[in-house]
Amino acid sequence: MEKLKVAVLFGGQSGEHEVSRVSATSIINNIDRDKYDVYMVGITKKGEWYLYNGDIEKIATGEWEKDAVPALIGPSTKYKGILAFKDSRYEFYPIDVVFPVLHGPNGEDGTVQGLLELLEMPYVGPNVLSSSLCMDKVFSKRIFLEAGIPTPKFTVVYRKELNNVDNYEEIQRRVSEIGYPCFVKPANMGSSVGITKVHNENELMDGLKLASKYDRKIIIEEGIDAREIECSVLGNDNPEASIAGEIVPAHEFYDYDAKYFDEASKLFIPAPIPDVKMEEIRELAIKAYVALDVRGMARVDFLMDKNTGKVYLNELNTIPGFTKISMYPKLWEASGKPYSKLIDELIQLALSANKEKCTNW
Repeated sequence: MEKLKVAVLFGGQSGEHEVSRVSATSIINNIDRDKYDVYMVGITKKGEWYLYNGDIEKIATGEWEKDAVPALIGPSTKYKGILAFKDSRYEFYPIDVVFPVLHGPNGEDGTVQGLLELLEMPYVGPNVLSSSLCMDKVFSKRIFLEAGIPTPKFTVVYRKELNNVDNYEEIQRRVSEIGYPCFVKPANMGSSVGITKVHNENELMDGLKLASKYDRKIIIEEGIDAREIECSVLGNDNPEASIAGEIVPAHEFYDYDAKYFDEASKLFIPAPIPDVKMEEIRELAIKAYVALDVRGMARVDFLMDKNTGKVYLNELNTIPGFTKISMYPKLWEASGKPYSKLIDELIQLALSANKEKCTNW
């Protein structure tokens, strides 16, 4: 049987560029080469697209750019593939499905998904609307509340408000209603980039300024003294949830360094929680997944109050980390789906979703 041709997209123009490269390296190393031919397509921080055909490990280090050739996805619904340019010549490589591994803005937020929709190319993960809603912490939380899913209290601040000192008193009042400590975050970012845990009013402005570097919209969330629980969801119309795991961060919270570099952070799979809480988290994960009309995959992040045991849904990540220490694949592995099988299922889900969409046309 002829192998399916998969284009793995990595890099991108976000603050999570480096994490994307590491995730892509893991996926490329674990994809079943008996079933799939892999084309590695990298996007630089400047937004330049390249086709790469060298040592896989150079993707993680960033050295891949030296040996890549300019390329583009497309160029039309008739010719679905990669057009690569070298010297004065070009080559065309047909593609059956795209696997975006682009964490954060310009990748996880519906932008790349929109491009692939226009080209009618099957792709792994949620569609345009679901991707953008999950990426935006404000809109997703409003949907959680509409669906009756508990989430921490929050308020929203816009970058333009920070330019007027008269607005700051009103911001302080709104934050005081949430209480300290609180978390100040860019509304559209992942991997804990741009997040500050603010302990008092004196730290608030610094947190707002940091978050405003990454987004014009800033969300300020209630700081709950909680355990951090994560659950992986997989599927299209009939999603399934993995067992849940717990993260005990090396730092005060699970920031960027604690996630990807500090080996003192601990992962417990399964999470050491009562069975009733495990089932509650799995059910809420699927409920949120359905409420946001997600397909393909998502990692669903929860907070469980250390004092009351109440569970709060924090956010969904539609292109979760796929590094060797990332929770999404590790939770599925512990639930009986090895890494290679998980990748295979995600690709098949993408093809199935595309086939259903075409049938509806």
